[in-house]
Amino acid sequence: MIILLKREANKEDVRRLREDLMERGFSLHESTGTVESLIGVVGDTSTLDIGTIEARDCVDQVKRIAEPYKSVNRKMHPENTVIDVRGHKFGDGSLQIIAGPCSVETEEQIMSTARAVKEAGATMLRGGAFKPRTSPYAFQGLEADGIKLLLKAREETGLPIVTEIMGVEDLPLFEDIDVIQVGARNMQNFKLLKALGKVKKPILLKRGLANTIEELLMSAEYITAGGNAEVILCERGIRTFETMTRNTLDISAVSLMKQKSHLPVCADPSHATGILSLIEPMSLSLIVAGADALEIEVHCTPTRALSDGSQQLTPTAFTELMVNIRKMAEFLGRKIG
Repeated sequence: MIILLKREANKEDVRRLREDLMERGFSLHESTGTVESLIGVVGDTSTLDIGTIEARDCVDQVKRIAEPYKSVNRKMHPENTVIDVRGHKFGDGSLQIIAGPCSVETEEQIMSTARAVKEAGATMLRGGAFKPRTSPYAFQGLEADGIKLLLKAREETGLPIVTEIMGVEDLPLFEDIDVIQVGARNMQNFKLLKALGKVKKPILLKRGLANTIEELLMSAEYITAGGNAEVILCERGIRTFETMTRNTLDISAVSLMKQKSHLPVCADPSHATGILSLIEPMSLSLIVAGADALEIEVHCTPTRALSDGSQQLTPTAFTELMVNIRKMAEFLGRKIG
């Protein structure tokens, strides 16, 4: 339920309304915009009488929300949520480029790749310390040692770190990580999502391989309901009947999520297509669709990569891609960083 407040609403009247709702067990999300202010009411609002609320002097109008996701709903929070990661903002109209290898493999590999993507213009560094793999025999990541190498790369380059968590038990290792990524396979790991709701740092939440947009928004709701409002949604391709690409990139999901939710939206053209020649056209298309960030895989020597080498750009190819990303961003009046 959304309660729109009158512009001239008395602060004391608003305070009493807020207290009455909280006493009845509702969670409140307040938004003060340039045009209107509102109170979002989360809970079983079927017990609330709209007429009674509208009779209050401070209330202009009351609206019910049909969608099951409440706190991440743009109706509840008309203004874009802006998330600041060491000075790099998601949701303010700028474009963030998150680049780096699929997996952290060695110190030389992550350091050389970090330097290369920084020089090319990336604003953040991605790299997997923990790797969810389909085969139990495939490389699973360096885990804690990988985290240490990522932090060392951040110390040298200044690039904030984005890396994936696999389970609640690993949370202590992520204390110094800038953005915690939840991978597609963990999108509905509700125990993990609840734990991340208590963490005071941004969460990059990837859409599952066969999940709807509404299910992704409901997973984001788990995190925000726990008290962490800093969630970045991520479209990374879904599984369809098409076999020519690794997944099917749902570009429309980026624009639709921007309409349905106030949260920033990232997109991953590398995992979505799995084909090097498609990364550039998909990246440019995603920028036009309104993506707040792109997550692109780059490896110093992809032919020797321990995971997903076929979809990782070389530093040279990434540098060439960044030239066209800058041109597109400039054409659309957006700044990178």
